[in-house]
Parts: sequence; structure tokens; C-alpha cells
Amino acid sequence: MDRTLQVPDGTPAAESVSFLQRWLRSGSGSTSGSSVSERPVPVAVIGLHRYLSPPQTRPAPQHQQQCDSSHTSYDITLTDGVCRTKCLLHPSLHRLVQSSALRSGVHLNLTGWRFVHDETRVGRGGHVCITEVALCDPSSPSEEGSAVLANVTDVDSLPLVAARGDGVLETSATAVQYDTTPLQLSRKHYLPLWNDEDPEGSVWRGPPQGPPSTVVLDVSRIMLLGELESCSGFQRKLPPLLVRILQKSRLRYYGKPGHKIPYPYQAYLEVADQSGVMSVVLWNELCPEWYRRLSVGTVLYLHGYTLKQSYCKRSRPHMLHHGLKVYSSVEIGLNPWSPAASITVVPPRCVPSQWGLPQVCYQFTSRSDLDSAPSGSACDVIGMVTYVSRVERLKESSKTKDQDKFWTVRWVHAVDGTSRHPFILQIFSPSRPEVFNAICPMTYLVCTQMRVCQVTGSLPYLTSSCETEIFITGGHKGQPYVCDPRVRGFLQWTKTLKDHLTMRGCSVGGHYCYPQPPPTFTQPPGDPGPAAIPLLAAADLKTELESLQYREHRRLAVQGHIVAVAYRTRPQNPDHQNPPGHQVPEEGSLEVSAPPHGDHTTEEGSLEVSAPPHGDHTTEEGSLEVSAPPHGDHTTEEPPARNGLANTRKRKLQDRTEDCSSDEDTPPRPSADLHEDTPPRPSADLHEDTPPRPSADLHEDTPPGPSADLQLDPEAGDSGPSWVNPSWSGQRAELSDHLCRGGGLFQDSLAQSFHYDLKDCLLHRANLHPAHWTPPGHHAHPAPLWDNVECPGYYQVTILGLNRDVAIDAAFLPVGSSEDPRAVGVVRDPQRDPQGDPRPRTLLSCLTSGFLCPPSDPTTPPQPEALVSTAKDLKETPLVVVLDVCLLAPDRLEVLVSRVHAVSAGS
Repeated sequence: MDRTLQVPDGTPAAESVSFLQRWLRSGSGSTSGSSVSERPVPVAVIGLHRYLSPPQTRPAPQHQQQCDSSHTSYDITLTDGVCRTKCLLHPSLHRLVQSSALRSGVHLNLTGWRFVHDETRVGRGGHVCITEVALCDPSSPSEEGSAVLANVTDVDSLPLVAARGDGVLETSATAVQYDTTPLQLSRKHYLPLWNDEDPEGSVWRGPPQGPPSTVVLDVSRIMLLGELESCSGFQRKLPPLLVRILQKSRLRYYGKPGHKIPYPYQAYLEVADQSGVMSVVLWNELCPEWYRRLSVGTVLYLHGYTLKQSYCKRSRPHMLHHGLKVYSSVEIGLNPWSPAASITVVPPRCVPSQWGLPQVCYQFTSRSDLDSAPSGSACDVIGMVTYVSRVERLKESSKTKDQDKFWTVRWVHAVDGTSRHPFILQIFSPSRPEVFNAICPMTYLVCTQMRVCQVTGSLPYLTSSCETEIFITGGHKGQPYVCDPRVRGFLQWTKTLKDHLTMRGCSVGGHYCYPQPPPTFTQPPGDPGPAAIPLLAAADLKTELESLQYREHRRLAVQGHIVAVAYRTRPQNPDHQNPPGHQVPEEGSLEVSAPPHGDHTTEEGSLEVSAPPHGDHTTEEGSLEVSAPPHGDHTTEEPPARNGLANTRKRKLQDRTEDCSSDEDTPPRPSADLHEDTPPRPSADLHEDTPPRPSADLHEDTPPGPSADLQLDPEAGDSGPSWVNPSWSGQRAELSDHLCRGGGLFQDSLAQSFHYDLKDCLLHRANLHPAHWTPPGHHAHPAPLWDNVECPGYYQVTILGLNRDVAIDAAFLPVGSSEDPRAVGVVRDPQRDPQGDPRPRTLLSCLTSGFLCPPSDPTTPPQPEALVSTAKDLKETPLVVVLDVCLLAPDRLEVLVSRVHAVSAGS
């Protein structure tokens, strides 16, 4: 066996230079079962792999059950820069992965491990289980493991090393199995790291390359779907079928801890022939083999299928617009065995019109027609994306105790030129992560089988269904909808747009949740159901927040009193810190921070008004309004800066060079022809109006960590006017817990203005952290410069529970500008504003509405001093506060006030 490895630069190196080899040999050859290293082993994480835990033949130890109750196991791929290996992660360390503290690209020191022998195999076999790790700071020069990934340019070129169990290492082809299958060999495949419905790994075969070959079929014995429904007794040997796929659902994973099915997947296809429409179910191993190879419009020749009663509780696509009869009592099953189904894809050139197969039809709806669409109806939409939120995770509403079942979802705004309002789209991952993660502004988006959701008092929105498919620029070629009249009309409209004008209203990321909570908080009796907002006791908040996983979003309510309010401005720069003498305002006082050149003292109950921290600023309306095509060249001026940050940002944008761009000719707007895969080059004036690119030294000198992730709290920003209840000082001393002390708002909470040359940087931060590390490029690190959508500041609110033993700090980020993506759908509530005045006059009215003034109101929004001065009216007022919480990172818990409800005496 070859005991010599090749280091990344290609020069031979002795085996002793590899930390991992020495560590694996000592661990696998140990007779004590477990090991603790006297000297930590510096490594880096290059892959995280999740899979369903193998079935237990006996109950797990009590301490292991307490560590993790999600029935999930994790394999972790490590490297020391010379070789790589895969180990099992002990259940006590699972929380590090679930909170994203342990993620790909992180450097760590191995301090404890043990070798687990496979007792079901004779001779050899097993794996290393990591029991203790110490995360290290890659920016610290004292950390030995901080430079592990510095010279790694190709992960696949690193030799894969596996421990055999007797102190001998394998570096030959026999170790390849460790790279593609779980270490616990009772499972055959991996799951995606953050949900269950996306394909994961090389086992999922992609579409065939090149034109399909010619097939010879016997169509003399085919049976029509209409005849199939009347088959008695569900015969096992049925004639072949010749059908066309009209709809394709996302994957469904139904694996459970006690099941031993190798690939517990299913996917529904709606197929049709001249007699009608029927459902086809792909089962188990056929999903990895065929799911990604089948698409809408494909013609199939099916043989060896089964027939069974339909599952009545599943969702179904709307098929009436095809004008065909839908057979819903039975469904066709395609199984890998008993019997083994035969699937043949018929090339388009081999499909004669004599077969009478129906064509794929769509029901595209324009934005102007959406307001009158009934709630629950289905439609297809096409539009140009203007806003993409960050990806979040929602826990599935199931009765199982599995803690790892999540949906991944993001919000999208898209315009089609027929209305001043955009489509508001809630898109769940449709089992196509490469498309879901690539949605960005200025791309053409097609969503099929979307469901209409009409909201009282707000704009309607569309949510995706199990049958929704999404397509973006680059994937439209060859799709059946390209010839639809609505699609052609949309493309004609896009030719009238100017890229630099349209891109001004585009943004990416930030907190977004739609619609707002209802104006009246109701607590239904009995089981509230998944749609109700849970009302928690303040004492239960800590447990609720500690159970959050990475990017998991929850909406919850708590009763209490607001005892402190402080207005905070944005930090001048990421490294800004308050001076050592920064003081918390006196109890019962209202104050505005003194300017840096003088000392000001306020007396109790007084309001000292100095110059506002931000100048008056009026935003230009209609930046997202593209219903009318712009005419002529238009030059815009930068709006007056509210603070020094805006001027600094403008100067930095003007100093950018072309080193950050991955492609100088990448256009900001896709081609107006959906048949083209590659958009044309932009015009010359586009480069003049698009902000220049940042200089290379910003990427080289700025680490991807603390500076970009700085929290916007009193210790990192300028103080503004504040109010504190006089009794808060004594109550604070009696608290058992003060949660999220100091903030709840982060840079990731704010939407960023979209710049096409920073597209990869912006999407990197908006998407979930990848499971596999890739060598850094120009887009691998977060954008070095934050260009937030208009956000003058926020209000930090301290909420004290009714029992006065638990308090929580939350951030109230009101909608104050039409440029804010959250401004879409903001309407005046006539129940709370009977006089017709759309402007909230008090802090309570802002908290109940969520905005400072409607975007359509041209008047200046109320100043922070005026709003905070009304906070004294909240003294001893019982409130129900609706909170949006999201774990952005292990040390970044976002807590935002969504809406506040005053509790009346008779409620």
C-alpha cells in the first residue's frame, strides 16, 4: 500500500506531515476505545452530510437520547490540507451543526474521538466518531489550523483516507465508498442539510446529455387511461401506456427511524392521453434514477406498472384548463420491484400527431387580474424579479417529534408591467435547489401552479404548491410555455425597459414576512392549529428561543408591558464602538444623545431636543413602478445623506475597480428572448450608470466574519432619544432572565440594494450556508460593503412579562420608505384610523400598524423625538406583542416586533 501522499502543490511529502494520518492511525489502533489528544489536531470542515439514523436494535442510552431527539446522524468530512477523511459526529455535537456553528469552511481542533468497530463485518470495518471539538478563529494567527484551507484549490484532488480499525489506513479505491455513502452502512444515501425535499448527492441522475436516441415501440397494444380506470381487480399484468407529462410535483421524503427502505421517496406525475388525465407515482429507487430526467412535456411509454386506489388526502394540481377528464379514483404506481416498472422516454421527433397526445397548457395570470382572482385558485405567472428575500426555514406542521423536518422558503417580488404593484410570491423549494438558490433581481421568473391567497386589508399574494415548478433566465429554452400569448406579451414589454432605471428599485435579502398579523389578536379555543400565532408565557420564551435552529423563522406572541424604548441609528462604520464613558439613560427620562463635542445632562422627565440624527429626506416614489415604460435617458442624483455612512458608501462605490467582477460582460438584465440561453451584452450606457465595482483590496483585507456581521445595537451605533419607565430599575433587579439583551437587529435583517456585479456576494449571504466547502473566488466571501435600502434607524423595545420575572429586548424596524421591500402591501387600517388620517401619531399607533407613514403619503414621517415622547403613554399598558424570531447564526438571534395589540379591560 502506498504510504506517500501528494500535497496540493504536487511535491511528494512524507506521511508524517499529515495531521489526519497520524491522528487516524493512533485513533483506529487504540485499544482503549476512546482517545483524548494531548495536542489538538488542527483541521477544517469541507463537508457536512445528514441522513436518517439507522434503526436501533436496542434503546439508545439515556444521555444520548437527551443529546439529540431528531433521529438524524451527521457525517463530517475533514481535511488538514494534505488529505481528507470522513468521520461520524457524536450526537452531543449535533446542536453545533443545527445552529450552524459547525459548518463547512470552519476551522477546528479535534480534542476527543473514539473508533467504532462494525461488529457485523468479519475482519475489519468501522469509522471514527468525533466526541469533542474546539472551534477556532481563522483570523487569529495564533491558531495552527487557521491556514489549513489556504492552499486548497481542488477538494476532489485531496486523497481520501479511511481508517481500517487496526492502525492501518486505506488510501486506495476501497476508500471511495466513504465519500458517497453514510458511514453507518444501513443507510444508502444522504439527505440535504437544511430540508428533506431536495436531491442530494451523485446518486440523483441528471438529464441525459445530447439528443435522445431513436426508440422502437409497439403501440398496437397500448391501453387508454379511460379504459384503465374500469379495470376490475387491479390486474398485475396490464397493457403498456403511452402518455405525456402535464405536471410534475416536488419530491416527498417519507423516511422514518424504524423503516429500512433504502430510498424512501415518492413523486407524483400528472400524465394524459386523448382520453383524460391520471396520476403516476414514482416510488423509492426510481426517484433518484428518473426524477431529474423527467420534465413537463415528456412523452413516456410505460410498462410493468401497477394500479391502486388513490390517496385521497394529497394535494392535486388544477387541471381543468386542459379540457380533459380527470380520473382521480385510481393512480398508476411505478415501482423498482414486484413488478419492476419499465420507463421509456420517447424523443419528440418520434411522437407523431396520430397518437393524439394532448399538449401542455398554462393559465398565466397578469398582476392586474390577480386582485379579482378567488382565494385558493391556481394560476401561472411570469415576471421580472425586483426583490428576493433571504432563505428561511419553517418547521413542518406534523405530529411527529422529528426536530429536523423543515421547509425552505423565500419571498420574491416580480413585476409584469400590468400594475403598479408587483406579484408577492412565497416560494418553497421545488426540489430544484440550483434554481431556487439562483433567483435574483433582473431575472425572468416563471412559476406554475401557484395558489392565490387573498388577504383582508392587504394585497393578495401567491404561494407555491406541491406541484409548483420554477424557471429562471437560462432555463426557459425548450419549455412549452414559450409560445404562450401572455409570455410573448411580457417579453414585448421588457424590451421597453432601461436596465439602469429598473435596477434602482431592486434589492436582496433582509427580514421579510407577509402578510402582517391581523389587526385583532384572537386566541382560538382548543387546538389553535398551525396557522394561529401561539401565545407563550414569558417564562417559556427562553426554551423557545434556545430550540431555534439555523435560519428557522417563528412567529409568536407574548403578553407584557413596554418598560423602555430607545431609538438607535445605524453605525457609522462596522468598526464603530461607543466610547468607554457611554452611559445608559436615567430612569424616567427622555433624552437625545449629546453631540460629541459637548456634554449635556438631562433631568428626570425632561426632553432635550437637539439636531435630528438624520436630515430630512424624501424618497422618489415609483422606483418599483414599471407599469409604464421609461422614455429617454434619465440621470438621477444621489438623495441627501442621512448620516456620514451614506456619503462614505457613495465614495466607496465610486472608487470600485473591476477586480470583484467574475465576468466583465455579464449583463444586468436577461435577454428578452426566452429561447436564448445566453443574454446579450448590455449597452455602453449601462456600464456608466451601474455603480462601479469594488477594489480588490477590499476582498483581500476584509475577513468574512465579524465586521460584516456586526450587530446594530446600542454598543455598536449612535444613541437617539429614549424613554425608560421609572419603575424599571427596581424591576430589573428582580428578573430571573433578560433575553436578547441589547438588540435583536443585525445587518442580515436589512435588505441590500442590488448591484449586478455583486450578485454572487449578495446571493451568498441571502442563501443558506452550503453543506460543502468550495475554494474561495470573488463571490465566496460576503460583500465587503453594505449598501442597505433606506433605513434611518430602529427602535429598541424592552418588554417585561406580566409576572415581571422575564424581560426580552426586541427591535422595532418600521417601514419608513417606499424603497423598503416591506412597503409593498402596506395599507391604511380604517379600524385603527377612523378619521382617515394615514399617519400614525404616537409610538403605539406605529407599533400597531408597522409603519411610520404609508408609502403613498408624501409628507415627512414623524421624527424619532416626537414618537419617543409619546412612549410614556405606554406606562402600565398591558399589550400583546407579536414577535418574529430567526436564528441567523449562533451568536445572532433576530427578534423583531411585528405588531402590538393593546389589551382592553373587557377582552
